[in-house]
Amino acid sequence: MSDLTPFHLAFPVRDIAEARKFYGETLGLPEGRSDETWIDFNLFGHQIVTHERPNMAAAEERNHLNPVDGHDVPVPHFGVVLNMDDWKALAERLRNLGIKFVIEPYIRFEGQVGEQATMFFLDPSGNALEFKAFQDHSQLFAK
Repeated sequence: MSDLTPFHLAFPVRDIAEARKFYGETLGLPEGRSDETWIDFNLFGHQIVTHERPNMAAAEERNHLNPVDGHDVPVPHFGVVLNMDDWKALAERLRNLGIKFVIEPYIRFEGQVGEQATMFFLDPSGNALEFKAFQDHSQLFAK
C-alpha cells in the first residue's frame, strides 16, 4: 500500500464540550487547535473537526440504514482503517467504557474476499462512526 496523505473531515456536533469529552477522552484522540465552537482532533493521523451546531437534527432524521452483510449500516458514517491490534484495542476500550454499538465488533465477509473486522457506534450527537481492520491490507479494495 502506498503512503497515504491525511484526510480532513469537518462535521457538526450538538455540544462542543460533549464532543471534547467523547473524542478526546472516550476515543483518546489528541486535540489540536480549537475555539469556542470547534475542535480539531487527530484521528490516527487524520484531521477531523467538530463544529458546534446546537439545533442539529436527530440521528434518526439524518441517518439512513443500508443492509450490508446482514446488518443495518448507518449512512452517512466515517472512520478509519486500523491495523488489527489497534482495532482490537479500540473495541476493548469501547466495551470497557460501556459504549453502545450500532453494530458490535465482528468479522464481516468472513472467509471471503474483503474479509474485515468492523464496528459501528454513534457519537453523542448521533454521528455514525465505523472503524475497521484487515489482516491483509491488500484486501481493502479487493473485488
